[in-house]
Amino acid sequence: MAAPPAPLRAALLMLASTVSFGLMAINIRLASQSLETTEVAFFRNAFGLLALLPLVLRPGKPLPRTQHLPRYLIRTVIGLASMLCGFWAIGHLPLSQAISLSYSTPLFVTIAAVFWLGEKVHMRRWLAVAAGFIGVLVILRPGSSQFSPGLLVAVAAAVISAIVAIQIKQLSRLDAPDTVVFYTYLFWVPMSLVPALFQWHWPQGITWLWLVCTGVFGTGGQLLWTRALKLGEVSALQPISFMQLPLVIVMGWWLFGERLDGWTALGAGIILGSTAYIAHREATLARRAATNAPVEGAKPGE
Repeated sequence: MAAPPAPLRAALLMLASTVSFGLMAINIRLASQSLETTEVAFFRNAFGLLALLPLVLRPGKPLPRTQHLPRYLIRTVIGLASMLCGFWAIGHLPLSQAISLSYSTPLFVTIAAVFWLGEKVHMRRWLAVAAGFIGVLVILRPGSSQFSPGLLVAVAAAVISAIVAIQIKQLSRLDAPDTVVFYTYLFWVPMSLVPALFQWHWPQGITWLWLVCTGVFGTGGQLLWTRALKLGEVSALQPISFMQLPLVIVMGWWLFGERLDGWTALGAGIILGSTAYIAHREATLARRAATNAPVEGAKPGE
């Protein structure tokens, strides 16, 4: 039986990745009901590393090596800050708002790429970025009675994730993807233990299941996401990744009684449309220049 064509395989892998990240977010919220999010982040990394080891350390496969450990140290410190902010947002904000704001990462990636990598961004992409920021403001509603300072934590997670995305792009030019993932987790586990120790409470009962699922779904989502992008174009796959939002909205309503308000829905729509256009535009320009694929936003938990 012939294998499905590459575009179809890429779409299926991206859909599986999207579902995995959505389930990770649900399990973060479930675990956060009895544990601090600093502890959830540590166990996500610990169980994520355990899930990764059988894939990286297969018999006959050499141990991943790198000559760029200082770069990984910086990447993981910044990535941990993004993770802690993102996990706090998922644990304490309505899931629809936390996930919607996480999709603003490509807006900040576009800006960071200009100042950090010297990339040229033309007027149409700047207009898309401006539209995306309008979407962010629609969700935040600063100055209204609905504004919560906690929403700024979700925005901070998106900003820091943009820096992580740039670093991932740079490291991917130096090391294989599996090497990047392996050393990231290797640093993350002890680093994330430090803040967790200040709020430590041993998990009880079913909370262990939520924590294991957080690590497994997070690592699985990252691996599936990477493989999808190897087979397909970002502009074609990005809309599939948006399916995470309706998934968490439905699960948030079912498990936690959350309701999607109109302003969040409007802001999310603007952000998703903006980031989809940015991905399409960057892919088009990359093909014209015969260069590598564009920078993608870092996923939650990276």
